[in-house]
Amino acid sequence: MSTDETNLPELTRRQEEILSLIVRSYAQRPEPVASKNLVERYNLTISSATIRNEMAVLEELGYIVAPHTSAGRIPTPKGYRYFVQRLINADTLTPSEQSHISARLQSLPLATESWLRLVASVLARTAKTAALVTPPIAQTSKFKHIELIAIQGRLVLMVLVLHEGAVHQQMLTLAEPVPQTTLSSAATRINTLCLDATANEVRIKSVQLQLLEREVAELAADLMDRADSSQARLVYREGLSEMIGAFETSEGAQQAVRVLEECAILNMILSDVLTPLMNQVQVLIGAEGKWEELKHLSMVLSRYGVPGQISGAVGVLGPTHLNYGRAISAVSYVSNVMTNMLAAAYEAAPSESGGAPEDP
Repeated sequence: MSTDETNLPELTRRQEEILSLIVRSYAQRPEPVASKNLVERYNLTISSATIRNEMAVLEELGYIVAPHTSAGRIPTPKGYRYFVQRLINADTLTPSEQSHISARLQSLPLATESWLRLVASVLARTAKTAALVTPPIAQTSKFKHIELIAIQGRLVLMVLVLHEGAVHQQMLTLAEPVPQTTLSSAATRINTLCLDATANEVRIKSVQLQLLEREVAELAADLMDRADSSQARLVYREGLSEMIGAFETSEGAQQAVRVLEECAILNMILSDVLTPLMNQVQVLIGAEGKWEELKHLSMVLSRYGVPGQISGAVGVLGPTHLNYGRAISAVSYVSNVMTNMLAAAYEAAPSESGGAPEDP
């Protein structure tokens, strides 16, 4: 699980217990938590005065804060981070829940729009907050074939087809007219040499080609790089309307809507937060100081897919008083099911079609 454990002063066992109870209490009812409330609610054997003393220490360390003049305390993003990194007991899904999720996800064709919408719906209901999923896409574009078509005079149309199904076209202006037979022969040599290559591999292989072929191959590699950097991810989401009411302020609700509705923001977050590893849950709390406009949100995210081949993102988001145990368990399990399904499809793909399954 993510992330940075630096600058988290160690707490005593009693302080950890009190912080954990404050986090859990605030998750169930987002109201400032007082020492008396903790004693009564959890039948603690220590006095309210002792708890107040420990809460004062937690506040000084930045783990809790008193909103306005309230006698109670609420967790800070730093407090949530300590809880997630060191105190959380994942709310493990029951065998019945796991079986239900697995059966639902296997009830529809893999990686279709219907399947992705189902994933988001199942995850939202399981984690009891808003959920999101992006389609699996190729992590790096791979060369399939190229066509060079003489148009008129020195103009040539280059058609580049990538393995994930994308087609790119670009007009080229050559130094002098070239017959179609020569162009077709050049395309054949490039296709033979560069099949299944990444953009960098195309550049490396191009040194073996003649001048015209090398220039075309390098242009194709440039197109592949641009395709990788500009890949827009669709976002399938569920549970937004139910989650909105969990925010204490309209600002938090607006931030949640913005993240889910504006793909550019979500892509930025996913690129920054997710590691290349599959099924490694990452937790972003109150934007961790990176995005001021997302300070009221927490997100639990994971990458799913086939390493080095294809991947997407799955996760949940909500207010910072999210039920982290439940959210982490749900995202982890759903991500693993999705990864296993894609891995099984990729293992079968070579014998059936000789290639990777197409994106939805």
